[in-house]
Amino acid sequence: MNNKGFGRRILTSPYIVWSAIFVIVPLLIMVYFALTDNNGIFTIQNLQGIGKYKKAFGLSILYAVIATVITLVISYPMAYFMTKMNISSQRMIMMIVMLPMWTNFLIRTYSWITILANKGIINTVLNRLGFHTLRLINTPGAVILGMVYDFIPYMILPIYSVMCKIDNSLLEAASDLGSNGFSRLRRVIIPLSVPGVISGITMVFVPSVSTFYISQKLGGNKTLLIGDAIEYLFNAGPDFYNIASALSLVLMVMILICLAVMNKFTNEDDGGVII
Repeated sequence: MNNKGFGRRILTSPYIVWSAIFVIVPLLIMVYFALTDNNGIFTIQNLQGIGKYKKAFGLSILYAVIATVITLVISYPMAYFMTKMNISSQRMIMMIVMLPMWTNFLIRTYSWITILANKGIINTVLNRLGFHTLRLINTPGAVILGMVYDFIPYMILPIYSVMCKIDNSLLEAASDLGSNGFSRLRRVIIPLSVPGVISGITMVFVPSVSTFYISQKLGGNKTLLIGDAIEYLFNAGPDFYNIASALSLVLMVMILICLAVMNKFTNEDDGGVII
């Protein structure tokens, strides 16, 4: 037994070392910079100074919530109808969903610039049809569209995974008891798919609230999210590392609270997110 325990520790040691070097150590460095000034003296002024970034925090949360709701509205019926298809069709649809993820994130975002620009694909078609040019790029709608497009696979996959596990005998029993299609959906399918929904919401909301590249390319300088502020401060030089770390620390705490709340509604067996 002791030999087995020693062997397990040997096998898990690379993971522990990896976590320590690439996860724990960077977090400790971030906390250190967030709670010290440029001279390395302990202070909470960095945390007190994040109030002027409350608009960026608010916009980040607002856009992330809107993007998450849109992805859920699109993904839930799509995942449901996928489960009703035959196996070959399910695999084909799954490949279509996963295909954009094989392309670099930056390229996917740049592609929307080509589509939404004033002389992009959409406006070119509209102009040829006699319509005026629409302002699509550098708008909040473009930012939210980019979030939805880039993160929607993370909503579809967990919902689809959970729905596939629903026992058909439960649906048959509901039908035998007089439930119609809508009643089966409301009383059986939706309650049993909640873990997948919660997991999908988490997997979309977390990257959406912390994104910065999408807002920079699709929102222009008029949309400043908290990720943009952090990225700008870090690029501004060492004098701004402390306030940037403080913003990162607050954002990380917000995300951890979100994960902890979501974790209360799901469990490991149902494919939910576990922290």
